[in-house]
Amino acid sequence: MRIARLFLPFVFAFLAGCASMQSPASIAMEEFMVPSEPGIDLYVRNKHAAGRSDYSGDKIVLFVHGATYPAETAFDLQLNGLSWMDYIVRHGYDVYLVDVRGYGRSTRPPQMDQPAERNEPFAGSATAVKDVAAAVDFIRKRRGVDKINLLGWSWGTTIMGWYTAQNNDKVNKLVLYAPQWIRNTAALTDSGGKIGAYRLVSMDSAKARWLTGVPEAKKADLIPPGWFEAWAAATIATDPVGGKMNPPMLRAPNGVVQDGRDYWGAGKAVYDPGLIRVPTFLAHAEWDADLPSYMLYAYFDKLTNVPYKRYVQIGEGTHTVIMEKNRMQLFRAVQQFLDERLEPGR
Repeated sequence: MRIARLFLPFVFAFLAGCASMQSPASIAMEEFMVPSEPGIDLYVRNKHAAGRSDYSGDKIVLFVHGATYPAETAFDLQLNGLSWMDYIVRHGYDVYLVDVRGYGRSTRPPQMDQPAERNEPFAGSATAVKDVAAAVDFIRKRRGVDKINLLGWSWGTTIMGWYTAQNNDKVNKLVLYAPQWIRNTAALTDSGGKIGAYRLVSMDSAKARWLTGVPEAKKADLIPPGWFEAWAAATIATDPVGGKMNPPMLRAPNGVVQDGRDYWGAGKAVYDPGLIRVPTFLAHAEWDADLPSYMLYAYFDKLTNVPYKRYVQIGEGTHTVIMEKNRMQLFRAVQQFLDERLEPGR
């Protein structure tokens, strides 16, 4: 391949199996380590129809993760035989995910190999925007396109929103799933006290956070059997150091927690959504206790210069509706937005 010398892609194809979609016979996956700055390489995964590379920018999507977990175990985890990444590929798209530094398979800076309290928080939103910029430019160059679609979840909505506000000319459409905005409730990711370079997250605490705000009578059937366990195992596997602890832990950079204290929890935004000038779609679920509904409505009102905007509120879902019984409502709503070709005024 023409970029193998720089990015060392690993390529394979596997059979796809969803007869209800007009899908390719097989899906190819490629993995890249993309330079962001000296000493920092970003893990980028791509899936597309096997044997195809001629995608226009409006058929390309890049996903970025939230504050704690890597991209692959949210966007490309096989649940009931299908990941969200596969779902979008089956609709004719060239789909990518990226891990910000310190997350997943991207470079783990040296401070992550030391006790957390020895170093300051790192990988905040401004740094994450730089990492996404490197991934966007890599994809644009690889496919020879000017613009692509961006999709962010949770903290990833801040990363993608801020990037778009600075780079409207490189973005076709913007999808923000669980948008972050000014906070007037406590942050579930901040336990208080002094924070170090990173935090340790157990899977027990992850599930407790996941189910925060869910009515007791609804908890039992919210997550289909085996789905949480599959996600937990895949997530711990992305951190070989934390995974060896007893109990196994995930190390997550604390730059996002520091941002919460300095900006969102202090009534200050890190960027202005009014600078976004591309079609924008917001998705949210009613039991999201991480980034509650008031943030969705406030953010929607700030989108004053987009060609058009829309939001969907999904019932009986949490911040992690992407891996719950109602996930297909999210998938289909986002897909409709990506596929449509609206021209306001016509």
